[in-house]
Amino acid sequence: MENFAEYILNELDLTSKMEITHYLSKKTNIFFDKSIVLKTEILRLFLNYSKIEMDNNFLLTVCLLCNCKKVDNAQDIERIHNFAKDGANYLREMGFDKKFTKVCEEINRYSKSSPRERESDVLELVDHFGGLLLDRPERIGFKAEEALVLLEHRNLKGQYNRYLQTFIDFVYYMEQINMGELVNMTAFRRIVKIFNETESTVKFMKKITYEFQPKVDKLIKVRNKELTKEMFKEVEDSNRSLFSKETAKKIIGGMKETEKQTNEIY
Repeated sequence: MENFAEYILNELDLTSKMEITHYLSKKTNIFFDKSIVLKTEILRLFLNYSKIEMDNNFLLTVCLLCNCKKVDNAQDIERIHNFAKDGANYLREMGFDKKFTKVCEEINRYSKSSPRERESDVLELVDHFGGLLLDRPERIGFKAEEALVLLEHRNLKGQYNRYLQTFIDFVYYMEQINMGELVNMTAFRRIVKIFNETESTVKFMKKITYEFQPKVDKLIKVRNKELTKEMFKEVEDSNRSLFSKETAKKIIGGMKETEKQTNEIY
C-alpha cells in the first residue's frame, strides 16, 4: 500500500495536489494557505517559461509542502530559522526521500545545507518573490519590479543563485502580459488582486484553476506568437538587400562601365 509521499507524487494534476495538501492541513494542522497557492502558480509559470530540465511534478509538490512547519509569528525568530528543517524532518517521517526533504530544507539558507540542490535555487526565488508581492502587517505588497530589486539586492545579497537572471527575465516577460480588459493589468497584479479579494484558500484555488490559469496561458501563447513574428521579421530585415533591384542594376551597370573605361586607359 502506498504511503502519503507516493500518493501525492503520483497525482500529476496540480489542482488535485493542492486539494490533497489542503485536506492534509485540516487533518494535521500543517501550514497551508493562499500564499502557498500563489507561489505554486508563480512556480508553474516560471517552469513553463524557462524550460529548465527539472521534474516539474516533483518541484511543484515540494512547493506545496515545504512550508508545512512555517509559523505566522514574526517575533519567534528561532522557529522562523528552524521551520524549513523541521518541515523537512516531518516530511521524511511521511515517506518523502532524501532529495525531496533536502530541497524543502533549502528553501531558505538558515540550515547552511551545502551543496544546494538546483531545485532549491528555483524554490528560493519563487518563495521570496511571491512573499514580496503580498501585503504584510508591517508593509504593503511591492510591485513586481520593486520586488525584483529587493530580491536581488537585499534578500539574496551576497548569495549565489544560479537561476536569478533567468527569473528576472521571466518577471519582465510576464510584466508584458496584460490581463485587463479596460485598464492595464499585468499578470502579477492580477493574481495579487484575486488573492486580496478572495477570503478562503479553497475559493482562491478555484479562481486560480478556472479563471486565472486559462486566461494567462492563452495570453502567453499570443505573446509567444508575437515574439516569434518579431524574431522572423528581424531575420528577414537582416537578410534584406540594401538597395532595390532597380538601384542595384544601375550600380552594377555603373561599375561595369567604370571597369570598361579603366581597361581602355590601361
